[in-house]
Amino acid sequence: MQHPLPLKIMGIGRYLPKRIVPSSEVETLCALPAGWIERNSGVRERRWADEEETNSLMGAAAAREAIADAGIAGSDIDLIINASGSYEQPIPDTAPLIQRQLGLGASGIPCLTIHATCLSFLVALDTCASLIASGRYRTILLVTSEIASVGLNPAQPESASLLGDAAAAVVLGATPAGELSGLCTARLETYGDGAYLTQVAGGGARKHPNQPGAQAVDNLFSMEGSKVARFAFQHTPHFLDRLRPGLSRGLGSIALVVPHQASLLALRTLGKFGWPSEQIVTTLDHLGNCIAASIPATLYVAIRQAHLQRGDEVLLVGTGAGLSLGGVILVY
Repeated sequence: MQHPLPLKIMGIGRYLPKRIVPSSEVETLCALPAGWIERNSGVRERRWADEEETNSLMGAAAAREAIADAGIAGSDIDLIINASGSYEQPIPDTAPLIQRQLGLGASGIPCLTIHATCLSFLVALDTCASLIASGRYRTILLVTSEIASVGLNPAQPESASLLGDAAAAVVLGATPAGELSGLCTARLETYGDGAYLTQVAGGGARKHPNQPGAQAVDNLFSMEGSKVARFAFQHTPHFLDRLRPGLSRGLGSIALVVPHQASLLALRTLGKFGWPSEQIVTTLDHLGNCIAASIPATLYVAIRQAHLQRGDEVLLVGTGAGLSLGGVILVY
């Protein structure tokens, strides 16, 4: 095992919107036959935020649990990072809004956003490890808060049936002396030739709502699922072996895998690498694909249900728009 960067998940929290949406409701929305969604996507239900459950409210709720779990005060945090693919509004970024929701709006704690779509949490985790190892920051609050439900396109049932809303947060610090926690390795690969296979085209300078010809559909999520799958499967085995040699043929010393809950097909594909199903944590059936919140919201389950123990190696891995592949191996 590579010598890890001294990174410890001190506390973890999660927030799920109150509204539970069964697949039957989405089937009505998308004009699908009864039972189609669970058969094809594996999603039985998901959570959708209401008008009061904003990205910052959800993120702050998850953060409060993580802060309490870490046994610290909000004032002990010296950096807040929002790592999300969706946002409450374009300006300011969501991190200051989370800071304000936490009652820290006068604190001066620096805030910023790291956006790598579904891989935002992984990229931010890798960034935090370097920042803490450098000594620049001691205690970082990392928050991922996603509301995908506002951008569903009923005309694309393959993606509309998958997406859900959730928030999760972790408090990160340096590993205390005598403990094993750390970030062993991380990797991100991006293949821009697939950039337009997964997108929300509107909202930016290219298709701004005020521009002539802008359409409401530009603001909805669009994905060419079969092309994305082929693109990802083409690169995944070699990516895994670059993350850790032999990973495409077995888990080795890794105790648990927490994958992005991209789709039922994506999760089933993991078995082709010789990864036992009992070592793969899934939440797709009851949470759906929650963009970047999928990985930390699923990690929450692994920790709270004691599937993951201190000293265990865990692989966090997934794909995202870009198209990108990302993975992090941690000692929890």
